[in-house]
Amino acid sequence: MNEFSQIKAFLAVAELHSFVAAARQLAMTAPSVTRAVSALEERLGVQLLLRTTRQVSLTSAGAIYAARVGPLLAEFEKAGEEVREQQGEAAGLLRINAPLSLGLQILPEVASGFRAQHPETALSLHLTDRFIDIVSDNIDLAIRISQAPGDKSTIWRKVCRVRRVLVAAPDYLAAAGSITRPEDLHTRACLAYDEEALSEIWELSYAGRSHKVRAGQTLAGNNGDLIGRLAENGEGVALLPLFIVEPSLSAERLQQVLPDWEPTPLWLTLYYPPYEKLPLRVKKFSDFFENYVTRIRSL
Repeated sequence: MNEFSQIKAFLAVAELHSFVAAARQLAMTAPSVTRAVSALEERLGVQLLLRTTRQVSLTSAGAIYAARVGPLLAEFEKAGEEVREQQGEAAGLLRINAPLSLGLQILPEVASGFRAQHPETALSLHLTDRFIDIVSDNIDLAIRISQAPGDKSTIWRKVCRVRRVLVAAPDYLAAAGSITRPEDLHTRACLAYDEEALSEIWELSYAGRSHKVRAGQTLAGNNGDLIGRLAENGEGVALLPLFIVEPSLSAERLQQVLPDWEPTPLWLTLYYPPYEKLPLRVKKFSDFFENYVTRIRSL
């Protein structure tokens, strides 16, 4: 293993405080990372890391070395990426965050298709329904389903509108009686889909009228598939993206409720850190993703 790879391994261990975690990040084995760091220490003639059964930490020499070589390595890798980008080649690591339900449905096909066209780009896919801070969490691109963006520190790009529908199980609707207007909804049986698994407000509109419903008084969750399954179990009415409940509607495990009443629009949006210019790999993936969603897979 060359000196560059040894330094890269050392910096990964220093950041993650674990040889196993560093190996996972670098797609190496833990023994290989251990040997790389040991070879670097031997070449420098100093101990860079303190190893115990519980944790790995930097020595004073290791802290000095990491502080000096870390920025140099980052610039070295950035220079390589820029040279490849000048030739029109998307390369480097691309860290992507997406909601769990959407990610499971779409990202396998998107990732495989993109990698087939851009094999020099490595993808790191993070799925969570929590709205992360893409700057502090070191994410290159976040895929979100939300209302109009209000974060001034990020760049965003609307992809398409995401349709939402009110749904409930046939047995629940039979027991609940006629629901022809929002006032007929039993609020204690309205299931909330909220990132913190707390209550949410549904804003419904029809023919110039609007009505607000507080959902989640008795049951809430932070994942759309979970809420959809609870609705199928007859727990109540849920407001969910159509792409999540479409199979259940087709199979008649769920039925649409108040189809004329429109909820507040949500958008599928791409968020970026405050780049001066989008890296080529980020731009290429964004274009590929938008093409897939708008032309191949309708939401």
